[in-house]
Order: sequence, then structure tokens, then C-alpha cells
Amino acid sequence: MRIAVGGIHIECSTYNPVLNEEKDFRVLRGPELTASPYFAFLRDYDGEFLPTIHARAIAGGPVARHTYEAFKTEFLEGLKSLLPLDGLYLAMHGAMYVEGMEDAEGDWISAARAVVGDDCMVSASYDLHGNVTQRIIDALDMYSTYRTAPHIDVEETMRRAVKMLTGSLKTGVKPILLWAPIPVVLPGERTSTVDEPAKSLYDMLPGIDAIDGVWDASLMVGYVWADEPRATAAAIMTGTDRAVLEREAKRLAQAYWDVREDFVFGSETGSIEECVARAIASTTAPVVLAESGDNPTGGGVGDRADVLAELIAKGAQGVIFAGIADRAATEACYAAGLSATLCLSVGASLDTKGSKPVTGSFTVKYLLETKEATDRQAVVSIGGVDVVLSAKRRPYHNIADFTRLGLAPHKAKIIVVKSGYLSPELAPIANPNLMALSPGVVDQFVERLPRLRKTKLTYPFDKDFDFTPETAISARAVGR
Repeated sequence: MRIAVGGIHIECSTYNPVLNEEKDFRVLRGPELTASPYFAFLRDYDGEFLPTIHARAIAGGPVARHTYEAFKTEFLEGLKSLLPLDGLYLAMHGAMYVEGMEDAEGDWISAARAVVGDDCMVSASYDLHGNVTQRIIDALDMYSTYRTAPHIDVEETMRRAVKMLTGSLKTGVKPILLWAPIPVVLPGERTSTVDEPAKSLYDMLPGIDAIDGVWDASLMVGYVWADEPRATAAAIMTGTDRAVLEREAKRLAQAYWDVREDFVFGSETGSIEECVARAIASTTAPVVLAESGDNPTGGGVGDRADVLAELIAKGAQGVIFAGIADRAATEACYAAGLSATLCLSVGASLDTKGSKPVTGSFTVKYLLETKEATDRQAVVSIGGVDVVLSAKRRPYHNIADFTRLGLAPHKAKIIVVKSGYLSPELAPIANPNLMALSPGVVDQFVERLPRLRKTKLTYPFDKDFDFTPETAISARAVGR
């Protein structure tokens, strides 16, 4: 069995003004793809897995059109060189937005289908925060998506997609793929699978998988910060019994719709001012304060200094702030050296219209030794706040992200991270966890963001309308 492997994986806020270009992606090409830890699981499956290209980046703004077209051309040329193919596995995210293009994944996947032909079986894995269209469904045979948020089942999901594909090729059984769009799109922070009602909804999926005629049940939350017509939740089913698949898709879609008003934030929330005041007054530690509106893993810019300004103004002590993307400030710290005190303008370096920088006297406490200038990170202090500056946008979600910079998060009074729900490593140490409903391009108050291209009634932007689930089958499955 000759199975090609490739894809593009990024989440793009259409409100983020900073374009993603090739330098922002981690690109795996040829043999380095199948040799990478990310795809190591492929060795557990029968078949000859043939690498093309896989481009992956943290969430951010739109992908520059020229960058996308270059990746796409390379991917398609790679596919052509491997023909004939029995199968194609696509490791995708599902919330990519490309300059001037609607439904970028639909463009990528349908172009791949045109190259590999109708006889090739195509399976895809997605992030549950992706968006789906009929064009995507029509080009695929199998589909599986993450069932956890925070995401701790990435490999498990990829395995499901590959297992279906190899099983289909071995047996010759061609599955049916269908979906039921749900006119709801909510922030991931309100639909975390560790909280109700999402927890119970996702707990339904293994039981659906076990039904005869079902291969995979997927439930998409969708990506709310994409001002696109396709942004929506959805129930998606792969299997062999169309009647069962339609029944279960409608049942899951109805269950999601019925609890649409019950989705709430899993942590204590408030304005920046309220959260900073609570953090300072807390008698327990460390308080982990998530600055949700500028979360780079949700599509935020990662350079806002609003929370930093409030902490300094209120004289907060024992604070680790991780971090702010500001290449110029980071480079200035490296030029000045350890223990230097210098006047810096911190923040608002990428999105110059979105927020204001903090200007003050900072002391350099730590400089990370790196080979690449883009990986540079500096720790500077101002008052009672240690601030991490980075040369490029990046999250600080793991304990190692702090300790490698000489920081001790367990001993801090307050930890600020640009995040929504906390990562699996930070959540256990939060005492308590606060989420600032801060402004930014991934604003949790989604209703106050402009909706210029969303044409269908969708909750929570629209509330007074009815919904009855309907399914649509893949064009590939008609007649099966």
C-alpha cells in the first residue's frame, strides 16, 4: 500500500494583522517528515508511507498568499512524483486563513484530490477548533478530530485517521463520510472538554464509535475568530451504515445545540483590573493569570502590554510575566548584557495599532544562549515583575519554558501567561487560576468583534432562531 503523507497545520485569526510567512513555519520535507517524532507512530501501521511536505506553525494571523501558494505547489509536486498512490493521509488543523481566500483547507484538500485521482482513498485528522465545509467533506473519505481541549490526544487522533485508511485499503471497504453543521461557534475557552457541558458531549463519542456501522465520530467546536462563512460547529461521521451515521450525526448535533447556552468559562474571569487586584490580594500562590485576548496559541499577536502596565501601576510583587514578543527590546537586552539597566519600550511592536507599549527602566536578569537570533529570550525586571521578552511570537505553557530561563514558577506569587484555558502543566499549580477577559484579536467577548463575512445565523451572534439538524453526505460516498 503506497500512502502519501503531508499537510498544513495552522490556526489563523482573521482579526490578527500580522501575516504568517515561511519563516514562521516548522517545515518537514521528505525523509525528515517520516523520521520526525511527530509522525513516528506511522511505523506501527502496514503500508509504505511516502512523505511530501508538512508545514506547521503556532496560531496567528493570516498566511501570506505567496507563502501558501509556495507550500501548496511543493506539496502537489511531491504528490505527482509519488503517483500512483493507494492512499493519502493529511495531518491538518482546519482553521487556516489565507490572504484573499475563503476556505483555504478546501482549496488544499480539493487540489490534492485532483492530483491523486478518484481511486485514491484520503483520510484527514483535524483539530476540533477547525472549520469544515462541504467542499472539504466532498474531497475526503475519512475524517477524525481531537476530542480534548487542552489537546492531549493529538497522536491518538492521528492514529484513528491512519487506522481507518489502512483498514480501508486492506479490506477494500470504502466508507461513507457525512456531516451535520451546527450553527454555533464559541471560544475554545468556553468549550474546554474538562468542563461541562463539553465534557459530557465528548464522552458520547467512544460510545458512538462502538456502534456497528460507525468507524469514527467527530465533534467540531469550530474556530470563532475566523470571520468566515464556514465558521461553525459540526458533527462528522465516518462509517459504512448511512442510516446509522445520519441518525448519530443528528443526535450529536441536537445535543450540542440544546446546551449552547450552558457553555461557560472554566475559571474565574474578570477585567484586567479586576484580575490583577484579585491576584495581588490572594492569600494563596501561585496565582496563574491568563491574558486571554492576546493568546498566541489561539491566534493572538502576543505583544500586548495591557496586563503588564496594570501590574506595574498597582505595585505587584513576585510576578513572572511570560511573555511579550518584542524583537527590538529583546535584541537591546542582548546588546546591553547581563545586569545592565536600560530604558526599554516593551510591547506593541507587531500590532502597532492594537495596544500601547510600556516604557520604563528594566534590568536584564537572564539571556538565553541560542544559535538562532530568532530564538532569543531575555528576562528583565521592573519593580516586582520579571518579564520574559522573546524575539518571536511563542507561548509559555510548560514548566520547562520557565526553568530554562532561570525562573521558578512554583515559587512565584503571580504567574501571567498569554493563554485561555491553562495547559496541562500549568493548570495543576494554579492556586487559583484567573482569566482576564482582555482585549485583543482573540477577544473572548466574541460578540463585540466585527462580523463582516458571516452570512448565516449563528449563536451567540444571533440568538432568536430555530435549528433542526440536517446531514449532508460526501460526494465521494454517494452510491456507496
